[in-house]
Amino acid sequence: MTSVKIFEALNWASSFLKEHNREEFAGELLLRHYSGLSRTSMLMKMRDELDGEVWTEFQAAVKRHSDGEPIQYIIGSEEFYGRRFIVNELVLIPRPETEELVQGTLQRLDCLFPESDQIDLVDVGTGSGAISVTLKLEKPELKVTAVDLSKDALEVARKNASELGAEIEFLHGDLLQPLILQGKKVDAVISNPPYIPVADQEWMSDIVTDHEPHMALFAGEDGLDLYRRFMDELPLVLKEKALVGFEIGAGQGEAVRALLEKTFPYANVEVVFDINGKDRMVFAELDS
Repeated sequence: MTSVKIFEALNWASSFLKEHNREEFAGELLLRHYSGLSRTSMLMKMRDELDGEVWTEFQAAVKRHSDGEPIQYIIGSEEFYGRRFIVNELVLIPRPETEELVQGTLQRLDCLFPESDQIDLVDVGTGSGAISVTLKLEKPELKVTAVDLSKDALEVARKNASELGAEIEFLHGDLLQPLILQGKKVDAVISNPPYIPVADQEWMSDIVTDHEPHMALFAGEDGLDLYRRFMDELPLVLKEKALVGFEIGAGQGEAVRALLEKTFPYANVEVVFDINGKDRMVFAELDS
């Protein structure tokens, strides 16, 4: 087997990925994963020879990514809110924008329930559990329930909760139906539901459309199907004083605001823009 130095492996990966219209930086992320080196260590050892087995695994991984497989699925994890979450093709890869939904939720819970020692919160469509686990760990007094329609996704979320030490109740079911069937009322409903219009699939990256679960991405012609269904179910599970927090697709802010204002005429509804200046969250505070 030909010996390869670290810098040579990175140069090969960079050129190969560029040829296949993929991000060149992916090569470094994959090599760090397979070599177990931190970025600093890698930079210091650029002229060191790469272990033969690592070189073989690395080449295979780069080729998988060039074929469109997301790096996070190859590595098996993604960072979210400073923690590492297990991910696979059964769950959506957590996005940085969703960290802003978590942050906004925590701020509003503190304002809305300043004296409360227990707040019942449900995360609908939990996927990897990134939202529910993070909220529980950041605000331990929360009593968190996580719901998903996919049993496979719930298994991933359970594993993440267990590994990160978050005590969460997991329920299998469609949107808020498991809570409605139990007659359960909650203080907060948070969700990053599917919100992409089906037609958008034509121009989206194949890394997303060919690999991430479609049931977690697409929601009808205008992407608003799930929010409309929420409007039927939210009044059945929310307490009089409550918080609703949604992640939305860019450009959907006013439409989702209008749905919430029609459902809860006395709520304070707010469209919030993300760090990139796109409308990304809608919060409704009910305090009758």
